[in-house]
Amino acid sequence: MNAVLTAIGDELLSGVRLEKNANFMAWHLHNKGIEVKAIEVISDYEDEIINLLSRWIGKTDLLILSGGLGPTHDDKTRYAIAKYLGCELYSDSMYDKILSRVKDNPDRLARLEKSRSTQAMIPVKAQPVYNPTGSALGIKFTKDNTQVIALPGVPMEYEAMTRQELPEIFAQDNKHVWASIIILGLPEMTIAERIPEVINNHALHVSILPAFPQVELIIRGKPDDVDEAEKLTRSRFDDVLPKGCKSLAEAVLYEAKINHAKISCSESCTGGLVGAALTEIAGSSEVFNGSAVTYSNNAKHKILGVDGNIIANFGAVSKECAVSMAEGALRIYDSDYAVSITGIAGPDGGTESKPVGTVYFGLASREKACAFMKVLPGNRSEIRTRAVRFALAELWRTLHNKNLEPKL
Repeated sequence: MNAVLTAIGDELLSGVRLEKNANFMAWHLHNKGIEVKAIEVISDYEDEIINLLSRWIGKTDLLILSGGLGPTHDDKTRYAIAKYLGCELYSDSMYDKILSRVKDNPDRLARLEKSRSTQAMIPVKAQPVYNPTGSALGIKFTKDNTQVIALPGVPMEYEAMTRQELPEIFAQDNKHVWASIIILGLPEMTIAERIPEVINNHALHVSILPAFPQVELIIRGKPDDVDEAEKLTRSRFDDVLPKGCKSLAEAVLYEAKINHAKISCSESCTGGLVGAALTEIAGSSEVFNGSAVTYSNNAKHKILGVDGNIIANFGAVSKECAVSMAEGALRIYDSDYAVSITGIAGPDGGTESKPVGTVYFGLASREKACAFMKVLPGNRSEIRTRAVRFALAELWRTLHNKNLEPKL
């Protein structure tokens, strides 16, 4: 079986919005061993949608469209499908089921009643798809052995409706599984060269996803093949995150829990992103005591106790300040380990000696503290994201190896 995924919307082509639905669906289709032949993003024009239907119907088993089913002038999907099928539109009674969900909210009910003239309309030669979380009906039909499903573009609605209409895609049957292996500190080519048996195994599908300082391997295939490949891969590397940990934050929390260690952090240029990454994970309160966002020099001094002479003599972006920030977080949160970040994320503020992207990281335990520096590439957002990764990576290594020796 194969599939084609399409997102409809000028806002996607212009970059105003990110397309997320195809990413979500492609992952689950691939896990079921279903080949995704293409992922396309097209404009709102009727002719573009009709052209898409003409190109793929009869040539793929499953065609899923997202977007263009709302009540506004630029929502053209239902009209394009009706024109392609050569039929009229009718108002389907399934819309009453949607209205019944909001019967106790008069204002919401009035708005949805007004939208009936568009969002309840279904081509005569198609069937409606109930929307359990939103207000627009989806559309489905089969033609020339191609199952076509058109759904709203709102990710929450898209996910709920695909799970409803294609339950077999999301059911766990153990025929195909996947494993995630995250390796630190090595380039992707080096990793690939160390595991030729895995890379060249035609029974597996291996994706190598670099996001330095980590590289994630996604291995898909039959359970026994994946299990053997994962064991072999883990045996070839030292800095590999624990099995089951799909992110650096998960690995930090896992290591802290098994070591009965409390952790904390202090952040300047990342503005709380490290703390956010850790607290996004359920159960983080068992080991994470807190994060201090000390953006100004005054905050570093008053909250963390960074000596004013350190900032005056070395600057806020310095090894000395990073160490003092980590020690301050350790003290005020009464933790066993702490990490700190202070840097220049840009686009302004860089100098010849400290260009944009210069970031210092501090690590502290109850016995000692140290710091290291990285010059990170990218724009402001990319520098901050990479800084979070480096901080979490070294905090994990510290917890895992029980010593403060930055490596990455």
